[in-house]
Amino acid sequence: MSDEVSKAKEAAKEFDMSSNDGAGPNTIFDKLLSGEWPTDKVYEDDRAFGFRDVNPQAPTHILIIPKIRDGLVSLSNAREDQKELLGHLMYVAQAVGKKECPEGFRIVINDGEEGAQSVYHLHLHILGGRQMNWPPG
Repeated sequence: MSDEVSKAKEAAKEFDMSSNDGAGPNTIFDKLLSGEWPTDKVYEDDRAFGFRDVNPQAPTHILIIPKIRDGLVSLSNAREDQKELLGHLMYVAQAVGKKECPEGFRIVINDGEEGAQSVYHLHLHILGGRQMNWPPG
């Protein structure tokens, strides 16, 4: 089992044990957003925050997150009233992707334990800077 899969399984267990409100425990992203931990910011507006991944899986690996989680811990937890925010996050991801990886990029959202989600705060991965392979996973 890969290290990322192990992290995802542990994160799923922690999320399940955290509470019944669906918000989950605080995450590393809360520390980055508050400024408690430093980050290499590449984008910020009133709804989204983008930064370079500290454990990159490609030459360019950027994460885009909503600044306010509001229960949006995973894509499968999205509510109808969050459709505009989801579209905004995708738009930001493509704009950052085009700027950082003009030859092409991949957007990835890991969802849940079997999707290898290791942080329960929705995040979009922008991966690029090299030829991507198919199929993924």
